[in-house]
Amino acid sequence: MENPPPGLVISMTEPILSFLTSASTNHKLSQELQEIASDFSSKPNVPYKSLRTIWSSSDITDRPSLIQLLSGSKFVLTSPKPREKSEELKARLEKLQEMAERKAYAELVKDITPKKDDTEPFSSYKDQMGFGLHVALTMFTGYMAGYFAFRALFNHSPAMNAAGGVLGFIIGMLVETFLFIIRTSNQEVRSSQKKKDQ
Repeated sequence: MENPPPGLVISMTEPILSFLTSASTNHKLSQELQEIASDFSSKPNVPYKSLRTIWSSSDITDRPSLIQLLSGSKFVLTSPKPREKSEELKARLEKLQEMAERKAYAELVKDITPKKDDTEPFSSYKDQMGFGLHVALTMFTGYMAGYFAFRALFNHSPAMNAAGGVLGFIIGMLVETFLFIIRTSNQEVRSSQKKKDQ
């Protein structure tokens, strides 16, 4: 596809065609202007600048007046070539559209989908690690307390010392289990209260 000539373009009319046809064989004009006149005489439109150059270079006796030449012609307006989007811009627009669609969908179904419970126990790796270390420390403390208590009571008997340590270990585990049940029950009560308030 040929690029449209720059500048003002006018439609071909009988007076313009006649003038260009005679100019293409006019030896008073330069070879270049004759070729331009010949070239544009076979086209439906002609650039005003080229037509004006040929008209100005022609002898005053061989040319019509400019008003007669342009009589009946119309301006030809060409649409600019649409600017193409870069691949990077296309990818970014697709991503933004996908995010907007996801957000719109979430907004649409927010009343029918359950809300995430932020107070769920052990919802993060940090919570799990903290709880594990707390349990281990409690059991170790229980074992040591039982061990030294039985050591004081039973005159340094290794078997009884170990039994006391195991008993302290079990008591520590039971206490930790009891505390865990209380914590999770409180969180469930708070969570259900929140849902009622909403």
